[in-house]
Amino acid sequence: MSTLHSPLPSVDAYVAYFTQRPLPVLRQTARELEALHRDPEHAGSRRLAATVLADPLMTMRLLTHLETHRRQSQNHDVTTIEHALMMIGIEPFFRLFGTLPTVEDTLGQNPRALVGVLRVIVRARRIAGLAREFAIVRHDLDVQEITVAASLHEAAEIVCWIHAPALTEQVYALQTADRRMRSADAQRQVFGITANELQLGLIRAWRLPALLTQLLDDSQQSDPRVRTVSLAARLARHLARGWDDPGLPDDLAELDTLLRIPRETLLRRLGAPEEALNRLTTH
Repeated sequence: MSTLHSPLPSVDAYVAYFTQRPLPVLRQTARELEALHRDPEHAGSRRLAATVLADPLMTMRLLTHLETHRRQSQNHDVTTIEHALMMIGIEPFFRLFGTLPTVEDTLGQNPRALVGVLRVIVRARRIAGLAREFAIVRHDLDVQEITVAASLHEAAEIVCWIHAPALTEQVYALQTADRRMRSADAQRQVFGITANELQLGLIRAWRLPALLTQLLDDSQQSDPRVRTVSLAARLARHLARGWDDPGLPDDLAELDTLLRIPRETLLRRLGAPEEALNRLTTH
């Protein structure tokens, strides 16, 4: 598979390049879908939705397919995976997505890129799990919408690892050399654009539902649902570096305001170790 080795001149050029290339899915996803197809008694919409939602790439593929093949009679957006499966139907779903390229095969000759994208996918899953937890605490009207949006929060970086691994490695190298460098600054230095700019461009090209687009727009921080997703993303990034990460106190202060539950309760729900719980409840 050919990949991008030199920066492109604009966001539109990157979007055109990336959207012309098929998205692979995790090998585990392909295997689980195959097993469910062979066992139709257990291939209900809930089980199938869980398999799709566990893989941000499969989630992207399903939602973008649904939007690009939208019927004229469809007068509402589809914002959850179970609803998407209901719109397509179980058997048509398996016909459409029965044979898919995998991330492991796509990046088999580039183990560093494979490790990189798998780490980001793990982080995306963590973001979705945290956002779901926060949405439940907030008694959100539709927890599944929040979960789907959160699972797509790292879409741009995932796509870059797959289709522009050499450039993405340069971004990480810059930040390793200078730990004070912000991600956006490193991305702009290498790609000429930021991941957020690329993400918004991809979302428009994929024609994702307006609600999911809004939930992924970090600039709309006055909306508590947007804050739910963006705080989950920040917390996941900081927790990946450990419970002593200097960004955690600010994250927790904002979550105190958003969730309005005792700090100790929040930390216990997050699985904080005792040392961190003692240290971070003093605020």
